[in-house]
Amino acid sequence: MAGVLTITERLREIAIEQHGFVTSEQAAEEGISRVELVKLASRGRIERATRGVYRIPQVPASSYDNWALAVLWTGAPEACLSHETALAAWDISDINPNEIHICVGRQRRLRRAGGERYIVHRHNLVPEQRSWFEGIPITDVPTTIDQCIDWGVPTYLIKQALERALKTGLLLIAEAEQLAQKLEVRHHVR
Repeated sequence: MAGVLTITERLREIAIEQHGFVTSEQAAEEGISRVELVKLASRGRIERATRGVYRIPQVPASSYDNWALAVLWTGAPEACLSHETALAAWDISDINPNEIHICVGRQRRLRRAGGERYIVHRHNLVPEQRSWFEGIPITDVPTTIDQCIDWGVPTYLIKQALERALKTGLLLIAEAEQLAQKLEVRHHVR
């Protein structure tokens, strides 16, 4: 006979796939109210990470927790890592961004505390421009490099990304040529 899962166990099941985090919306979908989340946090069973996002301590921390939290912080289903953060995640450049870059839809308005830690970009991405990195939504490599060209990432880091992405098969030759051409145009415009 299977036992009944406690609220904390149900939250842990969600959090395992999200680096230990669960949103209040996800909890509500499981029939767990915000009141229950507040009670669990006050008792020290879960931790409030930011508005609407809780950390489940039974799930081990990972080196990607901050990235997962940034995406969940938005509360936007289309949110993903982007720009310099995505370039760092794909590990095709020596870039080391100071802030976490996330992308949401153009019409999305965020009024959440804690956003000062993030750079929020607004782009309407099509599904093909999104991918996954360690269970976190992220822009795909061609989109990432394109965004970094537009954002003004130094040319040597873009060239490095193009070379490494080609070598590792993350970028097709035609995509690399198109992005290299865009980079060249940017270089001449400045």
